[in-house]
Order: sequence, then structure tokens, then C-alpha cells
Amino acid sequence: METAASLPSAQPAETERHWAAMAHLSALLLALMTSWMAGVAGTVAALTVWLLKRDESPFIAEHAREALNFNLSMLIYACGACALAVALVGATVFTLGIGIVLTLPAGILLVLACAALAVTWLVCSVIATIKAWHGEAYRYPLSLRLVR
Repeated sequence: METAASLPSAQPAETERHWAAMAHLSALLLALMTSWMAGVAGTVAALTVWLLKRDESPFIAEHAREALNFNLSMLIYACGACALAVALVGATVFTLGIGIVLTLPAGILLVLACAALAVTWLVCSVIATIKAWHGEAYRYPLSLRLVR
């Protein structure tokens, strides 16, 4: 017969919820304070929490892994956008400005896509922090599952 002490708790402990929320919030704050476009600081913050607490609590490990994967994904997307921007500028220069007919609309779409990605990153990070604070699971959209 199982006692109440041996049953798994439905709600994570308060310290677990705080650490899980800090995995998301520290990634968000560090990335905002150090130029979010670089994305490295957000990844380092989530990685730090994951490395420190992954063996102590499955709840913290899951949230920190999610934050790490999401921030790594955003870093990859930002690098891809930068590479595409350089290619567009290069195409314009290579064609002596004539290519602007094609590269300008593509550049505008790229700026809009980057803005949408930035808003998604900000909103999802805030939602993940709140979900972790309340002891709920959260899966980021657009997140590559790189760290398992």
C-alpha cells in the first residue's frame, strides 16, 4: 500500500518552480540586456541553469532544456537572417544596384520576418516563465529539439 509520502506530488516544490522560471527569465533578461539579436547570452543563461540543476529535478531540467533549445533555435534563425541579409546586399552590390528591384522587396520581407520572430521570442519567453512559475509544462513553438 502506498502512503501519501510515496506518491509523486502533482505540483512541483516552490524552489523547483522558481528555478524553472529563472531558466526562462534569465535567458530573456540577459538576451535583452546584451542585444537580443546576438542571442548568445540567452543561450548561456539557459545552459547555466540546465547544467546546474538538471540532476536535481526533472521539472527544472525540462524547463531549462526547453529554454536552451528555444534560445539556440532563435540564435540559429538570427544567424540565418543575417546571412540572408548579407546575400541580399551582396546581390545588390554585385548587380551595381540594378538588383534592388528584387532585393528590396525581399529585404522588406526579411525585416518583417525578423520582427515577427522577435515578437514571438519575447511573448513565448514570457509565457514560458509564467507557466513555469505556476508549475505547468510548456513547449515552445518553432523550437528545434537540439538538446535532449
